[in-house]
Amino acid sequence: MEMIQQWYSDHSNTIINYAIAFAVAVVIYWVGSKIANVISKGIGKLMEKRKLDPIIVSFVQSLSYGLMMAFVIIAALSQLGVQTASFIAIIGAAGLAVGLALQGSLSNFAAGVLIIAFRPFKSGDFIEAAGESGIVESIKLFSTIIRSVDNKEIILPNSAIVGSAIINYSARETRRVDIVVGVSYDADIKHAKQVLTEIVAAHKLVLKDEEATIAVSELADSSVNFVVRPWAKTEDYWTVYFDLMETIKIRLDEENIGIPYPQMDVHIQNQANAEK
Repeated sequence: MEMIQQWYSDHSNTIINYAIAFAVAVVIYWVGSKIANVISKGIGKLMEKRKLDPIIVSFVQSLSYGLMMAFVIIAALSQLGVQTASFIAIIGAAGLAVGLALQGSLSNFAAGVLIIAFRPFKSGDFIEAAGESGIVESIKLFSTIIRSVDNKEIILPNSAIVGSAIINYSARETRRVDIVVGVSYDADIKHAKQVLTEIVAAHKLVLKDEEATIAVSELADSSVNFVVRPWAKTEDYWTVYFDLMETIKIRLDEENIGIPYPQMDVHIQNQANAEK
């Protein structure tokens, strides 16, 4: 008993210091875990208010909680006197190795977060990106799936989309329909313009509150080219385009307005005459 009392007397200060350090470490861990939980949930609610993808919300919330808890644990261990410098270095090296191994995937993931956050397009939009075009079927963490006009499923890496120009044909309510019509040089261009104007005005899907442009745009090699540029609702674009193309051909034929095509005159010279 005396030996225990003597040992305690000799090490009482050390024991008390360790007890205090342990208590402080426990408090740091407990308070830190509560703060990390509150902050991560706050981040999740903020992202939900912005109507981000639930998968992104869950992932970011878990990631933020994990990172904050790592700092809390390091702070608690440091309070106990544990040398955390080497521990931090190991974590950093491991993180670097994982980052290098998953560089492409992380790039696609980051691009997916940007697409969902800034919404350059949404499901159902017709877009052109990364050299492909089609209707957006779904936006995932690492890729975006689009359906081409001939019903092929195209899977595009998100990084390829973000790194290219994105054309969203569905972003606006209206679109301009661009058509080029060539007529013969022998045709009366005033008459041709009148016919084209009547065709555009008669189409029920052409927007009447937007002025259509019908004008001579080029004196080409074999034709006088008109531009026909009416406006239509975005969902009616192709209907208007195809209808006008067909109607223009029919009406120009009825009005005897020729639509020329490239021609080549070949002159054959008699060999005997050529030698003379």
